[in-house]
Amino acid sequence: MAQKTSVDAGSVEDTTLSAPRRSLWRNRDFMLLWSGQLVSSVGTRVTMLAFPLLVLAVTHSPAQAGLIAAVRSVPYLLVMLPAGALVDHWNRKRVMIVCDIGRALVLGSIPLALALGNLTLLQLYLVSLVEGTLFSIFNIAETACLPEVVEKAQLTDAVAQNTIIDSASGMAGPTLGGILYSIGSAIPFLSDAITYVISFLSLFFVRTRFRQEREARPIRLWHDIREGLAWLWSHPLLRFIALLNGGLYAPVIGYSLILIVLAQGQHASPVVIGLIFAGGGVGSIIGAFLVGPLKRRFTFNQLMVWGVWAWSLTWLLLAIAPNPLVLGIATALSFIVVPIYTSVHFGFRLETIPDHLQGRVNSVFRLLTFGSEPIGMAVTGFLLQAIGPIPTILVLFIPQGVLSVVTTFSRHFRG
Repeated sequence: MAQKTSVDAGSVEDTTLSAPRRSLWRNRDFMLLWSGQLVSSVGTRVTMLAFPLLVLAVTHSPAQAGLIAAVRSVPYLLVMLPAGALVDHWNRKRVMIVCDIGRALVLGSIPLALALGNLTLLQLYLVSLVEGTLFSIFNIAETACLPEVVEKAQLTDAVAQNTIIDSASGMAGPTLGGILYSIGSAIPFLSDAITYVISFLSLFFVRTRFRQEREARPIRLWHDIREGLAWLWSHPLLRFIALLNGGLYAPVIGYSLILIVLAQGQHASPVVIGLIFAGGGVGSIIGAFLVGPLKRRFTFNQLMVWGVWAWSLTWLLLAIAPNPLVLGIATALSFIVVPIYTSVHFGFRLETIPDHLQGRVNSVFRLLTFGSEPIGMAVTGFLLQAIGPIPTILVLFIPQGVLSVVTTFSRHFRG
């Protein structure tokens, strides 16, 4: 093991040992898992573009398109905690395979219905609901299994590689989705269904067990959820990071809307706006490749404090970008820190949380991090309407700046 992480009085110290370790790229099971998720993530981004286009074509109602998109996110809030408890009991690999098969079937029902001329609005709502539910369960099971697939010392690097999936799919998926939809409205959904089959096959050939051997015990759902919450609350450092995540993500959750309004105010075309968003993907990929070198040079404490400041200060770059080119560069720079900050704390918590609690505790993290999405989007929209984009950026910087100061002086990151 190349790195040992210890927790003492809320601080973390990294000690580098000399034992060699196998490269992640030579870890067969990680590469199977990683490549399968890369393919299915691109398919998901394809569908996320094609779904509103199809709903608009069927209903001619932007309101219906928005409601169907909201239906997909509802399960993420409702099932996250129960799913976290259940995947700590169930066979995680089997859960992920079932979720992939289920998503392939529900998305495959759309091209079938289009071919038969029987596509209904009710079916679109149901597909959105079921797919969102299965995505939520799969996501937490995948997070819980990662410490069993890679060495503990490589968890931060593995999380950084996973951010490449989000970045690459964010760049390629929407473009590919537009092309496929222009060929035929059923093709994006059929393509996404195929990507889930590929993901299922990649999981099928993974040899590693996705959870440690332990004695079976009966499922007591609410007791198990409370156990995960109690464990997190009893761990001061992870508790602080969980609350910090929620506070940092909430103000920036509506960044896409802010970027669109800024770019349109600078007379950017839809193609240029797409390139501005692609800048975020480029920045994320750069940040992902910086994680390893930075982790070897700096301590966990330093990376966390500096990461929070970089997160906050690069947000202000959006307010001073005078034209679309600079706005694209500012977007790229602001996204470099995202995989660095995320990978550092994500890797640490995967190292620290016991295997039998991985699902439950990580589900709390995800709920705190992304549960503010509806409120964050609504607040961003209201501020844009009331005071305009640049004042909105400055107002939303305030909670980020406050958290940066709090993190700097927090006892958890001193020592």
